[in-house]
Amino acid sequence: MFGIDLTVQNLTGAEEYGLYFAVFNFSLVLNIFLDLGITNFNNRSIAQHQQLLQKYLSYLVSLKLLLAVFYALICIVVALVIGYNERQIYLLLFLVGNQFLLSFTLYLRSNISALHYFRTDSFLSVLDRTLMIALCGLLLFTNWFGIRFSIEWFVYAQFIGYVLAALITIGFVVYYSKGFRLRLNYKVSRSFLRQSFPFALLVLLMSIQNRVGTVLLERFLPVDGNEQTGIYAQAFRLQDAAAMLGFLFAGLLLPIFSRMLKKKEDISQMLRFSFELIIVPSILVAIVTVFYGHEIMSMLYHQHADESTSLLQMLMVGFIGISTTYIFGTLLTANGSLKALNQVAFILVVLNVGLNIILIPHFQAGGAAFTSMFTQLGAALIQVVLVWKYFKLSPNYLLVLRLIGFVLFLLLVGKISLFLENWLFGIAVLVSLGLIYAIVVKLINLKALREILNEKAL
Repeated sequence: MFGIDLTVQNLTGAEEYGLYFAVFNFSLVLNIFLDLGITNFNNRSIAQHQQLLQKYLSYLVSLKLLLAVFYALICIVVALVIGYNERQIYLLLFLVGNQFLLSFTLYLRSNISALHYFRTDSFLSVLDRTLMIALCGLLLFTNWFGIRFSIEWFVYAQFIGYVLAALITIGFVVYYSKGFRLRLNYKVSRSFLRQSFPFALLVLLMSIQNRVGTVLLERFLPVDGNEQTGIYAQAFRLQDAAAMLGFLFAGLLLPIFSRMLKKKEDISQMLRFSFELIIVPSILVAIVTVFYGHEIMSMLYHQHADESTSLLQMLMVGFIGISTTYIFGTLLTANGSLKALNQVAFILVVLNVGLNIILIPHFQAGGAAFTSMFTQLGAALIQVVLVWKYFKLSPNYLLVLRLIGFVLFLLLVGKISLFLENWLFGIAVLVSLGLIYAIVVKLINLKALREILNEKAL
């Protein structure tokens, strides 16, 4: 994130990176047609019925390959309809390939995590990025290839990393499943798609909610749309990087919650532990950006640091909502409460698109950032209420008071830390005292954390 992606943004500039980022998010919004909910459905199903692994692999791998062709056609047709130019189409073709490889690898990994081989899954989860970092590092910081770096080479490096990661992941899955044969059956595929459709709809709606802002920025601002998208990307990429922790955490929690619910075990302790574990760093990150957002952006970026600071602050407040949904939304998914999740997601998508249409022409990237923050916090609040309702849990008022106290403490320490001459030292003081406070008031349960880390399953 800070060595490669940041260097690419600074090297290519806001307008050039904004062009890539808009096309990337376009491919990401439509990538639901690559999966149609199969990965989440498979993860939940295999976690509850491990004996189905080999059978599901045979049919679902074939189905995924067929969906890849369908996805590519949809992307190209829609891109032509909305007026993408030749260069945008060229980038899109590679990004379509990247999305397929990433989706295929995620599906393969869902089998590994469903079997609770979490160490292997963790290794595979960072493999493609590691390979991409190595290749991009050679392109950016050496002259081995004798080329002038462009945004296209950034896409090529991603493509090569995804290809190698997919091949290695296939090897692990073949080993754990004892082998499988490709099978394509219309009736079986239709059955899978029918069962996975609620998962697909949820992923589609969430993708639109999280990514449509950048697409609308590029389309609604014909004069400086790419530049505004690039400025937004500077802040968004930091939020996206922070959200990876929650994303990986959710990948572990889905099979854990699914198995616990199947065995009718009490999920309240795991829910509270996982929420506390992720909400503390999320609030810390948000507060740090409130006080030191400008310093962070000025250090990281050569251009547009002033404009992107307020965007970062809004997006990181929204990051608290994202972290919360990774816990409560994952539990609702494991419980099969997809109808309610989809209804909520649909309402938020309509609200998101509506606000973006109203705010982007007047506030440009700021309008997209505010909309993102507002809808992410709203989604988190609604999902918490749904968990209370479906699992008949009582609100933990003591935990709420501890969180309020934690936020107030951080705001006080953050204000005092501004008097320190070195802002990096100020951040270190703020984070250190925040963690100590969280441990003292037991927002971070060290005993429970040690027990989890010592579990052989993990």
